[in-house]
Formats: sequence, structure tokens, C-alpha cells
Amino acid sequence: MTQAQSSNSNIPETDFNLLEDSEDADNHTSDSTATRLSLQFQLDDSFFGQRIDQVAATVWPDFSREKLKQWLKEGHLLVNGNSVKPKYKSEGDELLTLDVELEAQTRSLPEDIPLDIVYEDDDIIVINKPVGMVVHPGAGNSTGTLVNALLHHYPKSVELTRAGLVHRIDKDTSGLLVVAKNLEAQFSLSKQLAKKSVYRIYDLVAYGAIIAGGTIDEPIKRHPVDRIKMAILPGGKEAVTHYNVKERFQHFTRIQARLETGRTHQIRVHFSYIGHGLIGDSVYMNRVRVPAGASELLADTLRGFKRQALHAAKLGLVHPRTGEDMMFEAPWPEDFSHLVDVLRTENKAY
Repeated sequence: MTQAQSSNSNIPETDFNLLEDSEDADNHTSDSTATRLSLQFQLDDSFFGQRIDQVAATVWPDFSREKLKQWLKEGHLLVNGNSVKPKYKSEGDELLTLDVELEAQTRSLPEDIPLDIVYEDDDIIVINKPVGMVVHPGAGNSTGTLVNALLHHYPKSVELTRAGLVHRIDKDTSGLLVVAKNLEAQFSLSKQLAKKSVYRIYDLVAYGAIIAGGTIDEPIKRHPVDRIKMAILPGGKEAVTHYNVKERFQHFTRIQARLETGRTHQIRVHFSYIGHGLIGDSVYMNRVRVPAGASELLADTLRGFKRQALHAAKLGLVHPRTGEDMMFEAPWPEDFSHLVDVLRTENKAY
């Protein structure tokens, strides 16, 4: 059974995989509900000279700039209590007021898909995502996603951008992610992301013998030719992964990695870059590598492991309403456990 626990211990400051970079919002106040939204934000001189639609998009990143421009034009978004045009230039001391009734933010449809819910209250849902589930609808994946499941489980999530998602994990990565159930929770989690105060630990199994732990600090951006891939390239976004060796085999290593940043495919790209790609990763490993002299069981297990050996095992955050430090854990799925068991018996270290 998936374990969840809360604690009052200090949680190390890390980042996790953001859909969008979030701005800090220390002076954000709200008395919103999930349907009627009433928000205020006091600007400071860091916004001086910027267009007000640009400012609003920075202040409230969960709404598109076009939606905020629409609300400015319709009088739902006021500056010092007055309607202004989107091109209005900020003086750096205005009070923004947003008062609007939320409408559906997604065209995705609810689907009755079972969810492994680790924890849920009025503000957040922590989910243990299975292998094979896409988190957000996209090209070729319009149904059967976590968003479709969330819309069925909690219909009011339709009023939130991305149905309350604040981060995602890859389709073939298993493990924990948190979802907001209201805009206040979404803002709070975005703030924690910006401050790197969300703690995420991944378990993985990589090719090769890794002797000791370390840190991989290499920038990541979209591959210039193969658009499915990410790559280590100059000009990419900062990407930092800390890791510890947990178990050594003859030809493989089990590792625990902690994300300081959260870039797309970060762990997979970083370990491939240092020559230790993940077992089962068909994107960053060009073939299955079976060690010479491997037993039939080991060879079959490696060839039959059809997804990257990567599991989001621990998630730590501060509850958006109570301020409580919370830590959640999810055990390895069956395929990951079987892989490690086979390596322990068939590929024992010398």
C-alpha cells in the first residue's frame, strides 16, 4: 500500500518539474472560491514601465496573457479601481484587482479512470501515477490522461488551468505528483516551486558501475534535430541533479536522485550524458545492452523492461492552507521491484 505521512521536520529546499516557471507572490492576497475569484496584488517599483498585461501575466502566471488582456478590456481586472487598456504602462505602485467568475479552462472531457490517491483534502490531491498514464492531453493523447481522470474525480478542477496540475512526470515514469483543487492552492504550490521548497526524490536503475554519488550541473534545452529529445547544450536552462548510489551490481547501479531544478527529461538526459543511461529508456538509449554471459532470466528481464527504470518515490511540500510540512512516499511498482530482484540474484556485485 502506498504510504503517506506528514511531519514537522524541515524539508530540504529543492525544485520540481514545472509545467511553467512561476513568479514569487509574497504580496498576493485572495478571498477566492473555486468559482468566484477575487484577487488583489500590490505592485512595487520592479514593475515600473512594463505594460500592465505583461505585469498581470507575471503576477498571475496560471492565466494566459490573452485571457488577462480580455479581463482588462471587460473591466474584470482593474488598476487602482479603474479600467485601463492592456498597453497601460505601470508606475510601479498600483493595486491590481481581479474580480471574475471562472469558466471552463480546459476542453478535455471527464473520464472514469481509477486513481491511486495517496492523500486528499479540500486543497490538494497527491497521486501515485502508474506507468503508461499521460499526465496532460497533447498530440496523440487526447483521452485516458490524468487530466481526464481528475475532471471526473473532482469536476470543479475544470475551472483551473491544467485542471490544477502544477508539475508532471513522464508517461512511462511512475510515482508521486501533487494537484491543486483550488486556485489558492495552485498559487501556493507555484510559489513553493519558485522558492525551490518542494522536495522530490527519484529511484532509478542505470547502466554501468557508478562508484559514488555526486552532482550533475549541465544546461538542458530541446534537441535541435530530434524534437522528441532534450539535450545538454549551451544556452539551455539551468539543470542540477544530485544523486547517491544506493546499490551496486556487476553491470548496473541503483541510484536515488534529488532534483534541484525540474527540466523536461532531466534525470534521463543527465545520466545519459555521463554515460549511464537508464535501463529501458528507448529515447536516450539506442538499444538494450545485455552483459556478456548474462543468464536467460537477466537477458529476458532487460529486454522485457519496456520503460525507463525511473520512479518518483518521495514528495515533500508545505500544505497551502495549514502550513504543515508534509512528506509522502510511494513504493516501487511491481515491474521496478522485479527488475531489482533479478539484478540482485543474477548480476550480483563481485
